[in-house]
Amino acid sequence: MNTKPSKWGLVSTIKAPVEEVLNFCAHHLDLGAHRLFIYLDDDSEGHRAAFEFLSAHPKVRPLITDAAYWEKRGFKRREKHQSRQFENAKHAYRRATGQVDWLTHIDVDEFLWPMAAQDKHTVANVLAALPDDCLCARMRPWEALAPSDGYPQRDFKGLSIAAAQRRAETEAIYPEYGMHLNGGFLSHVAGKMFYRTGVEALKVQIHNVWVGEEMNPRQQELTDLRLLHCHAGSWDHFYAAFHFRLDKGSYRSELRPNKPAEEGGISLHDLLSGLYAEGGEAALRRFYDTVCAADSGLIARLGEKGLHMTANLDLDAKRQRHFPDF
Repeated sequence: MNTKPSKWGLVSTIKAPVEEVLNFCAHHLDLGAHRLFIYLDDDSEGHRAAFEFLSAHPKVRPLITDAAYWEKRGFKRREKHQSRQFENAKHAYRRATGQVDWLTHIDVDEFLWPMAAQDKHTVANVLAALPDDCLCARMRPWEALAPSDGYPQRDFKGLSIAAAQRRAETEAIYPEYGMHLNGGFLSHVAGKMFYRTGVEALKVQIHNVWVGEEMNPRQQELTDLRLLHCHAGSWDHFYAAFHFRLDKGSYRSELRPNKPAEEGGISLHDLLSGLYAEGGEAALRRFYDTVCAADSGLIARLGEKGLHMTANLDLDAKRQRHFPDF
């Protein structure tokens, strides 16, 4: 076990307004990230502005990944954003070796959250405490609940790791839709990985890593480090992204259902597309308010299972601290 704090960084492929990009970066700089490898996923006015702000920060390494960028890399821009994420994560891993000890690949709506003191040493100390032979460590996700009172995001829901326990809890917490949901989540339940740099033959995927033929070798659980996922933090955000996610994102048709079809399970794609086909926006809004809103009844049911937490991200203050010229 290493007693010296570890240098760590992250890689992210981002297509988002400049303020969201800066908020994401500022939060992780505040936590002590030594290097941020930011791949801005198209050449737009907003991304050019974000590039200028990020380039001025000594710990951020931004790139605008337009068609010319991909041609310079030797291939056309991948159509699927997941494929571009893979390529960027691989590229960043080579860049990160020698700069940081640990790297993680997360999205612009995901935020590391240590359960201990929120200071610039906490994440580094958590990683330094891992066994020397550990090559990767998993952060479990906590998905945002939409505030109903106009306040900033503060409520998050979790899920149990054990599959049987998770299924029983989900059906109890979300009686109307729970049998079709994995932990009550709309997005991934696997979480994301921190992985050591400088490991020969290490290959990064979105939720796992491979070293040769071995997946997640000597993986550890980061119980003191959570991943807050603002996947559907407001109805407007959810609905604006709905059709893209249904077609190409986290609700796409090839993702399997939580429960086998022979047991009555249907995929999230079929559930949401069916609701929308039958009842339009109103039916979708009813689902959202039942599953994703910070309703007092839902919070109470989550709390009974130990699956509710609050967190003040305070993103405006962090952005002003690290990017005062914005």
